[in-house]
Amino acid sequence: MRRGSLLQLLSLTVAAFAIGAVIALVIPWMPSAASKEAGRIWFTYWFATWISLGIFAIVFAVLVYALLKFRVREGDLSDGPPVHGHTKLEIVWTAVPFALVTAISIVSAIVVAQNGHAGRDPLVVKVTAQQFAWKFTYPNGKTYDDALRLPEDRHVKLRITSNDVIHSFWVPQFGQKQDAVPGQVYSLVITPTKVGTYPLICTELCGLGHALMRSRAVVMPAADYDAWYERAGSAAPPAAGGGAGGGAEDAAATFTQNGCGACHVFSAIPGATGKVGPSLDHLKRAAASAGEDDLSAYVKESIVDPNKVVAPGYQPGVMPPNFAQQIPPDKLDALVQYLVEHTK
Repeated sequence: MRRGSLLQLLSLTVAAFAIGAVIALVIPWMPSAASKEAGRIWFTYWFATWISLGIFAIVFAVLVYALLKFRVREGDLSDGPPVHGHTKLEIVWTAVPFALVTAISIVSAIVVAQNGHAGRDPLVVKVTAQQFAWKFTYPNGKTYDDALRLPEDRHVKLRITSNDVIHSFWVPQFGQKQDAVPGQVYSLVITPTKVGTYPLICTELCGLGHALMRSRAVVMPAADYDAWYERAGSAAPPAAGGGAGGGAEDAAATFTQNGCGACHVFSAIPGATGKVGPSLDHLKRAAASAGEDDLSAYVKESIVDPNKVVAPGYQPGVMPPNFAQQIPPDKLDALVQYLVEHTK
């Protein structure tokens, strides 16, 4: 091949690579990494992307050059010259892709191994999914449903499971995703590197309230996290009884922790605006329509056996039938009383 032809090919290759690189860099394909694991995954992504751009540029350049240089002239109906295969070229275009794929495999294997290593003293948090909420249990035994709080720059091992159907844990900025499967516990290692609040999303279709199954991950400076954890661990449990605190607070927490607000409207609980199930603001009217005189019994039965009496306009089989096993009897009774006291 002549020097001029090589320069033309090289120019086309550089131009194609430059255009591809601009598109790749300008479009925000990935969220900002907020963990060491995400940083490694992003590196693997870009490693493969740059290799792909290089191959694209070479193929594009050869294709355009061939179309321009060897196009058939008007009126030329002759056969093309017989060309024998080029053995060296075939060896090259077999060996080079093999080497590139092997390189990507090695980088990926190293990243997977590093991302699964939690170090000697990780913070272990149990993550429990259920329709349609997340619960987070810390080593001090405290369980929270409002957010997953993590310290900055410390290895965290999440022990992920589910109480009902398959869910999937995903914080985009952490770069990793893990299914939550009933009866199984899977580990996911996170090492947060940026303080902030990030969305926590269920990415497995888990029922009618799937789109509402969201929470947040809060990354805190190490000192702030230690102070929060110490306060949480030393806080006295709520006292039994009714009223504005004690049993009422405990019942409200039970309502929230079990994801009831994702499916039902209930004015007494901020954020309970779900439309999957009937409103809980008018339980007296619902009980009367069902021919039930004992409101407490009707509410409890609706929780533990939700398919026995289904409100008109709603489908059976949507509400999980296992709340009697998930909620301790005393908490269940407190929740029923709370619903009865705050309904209309």
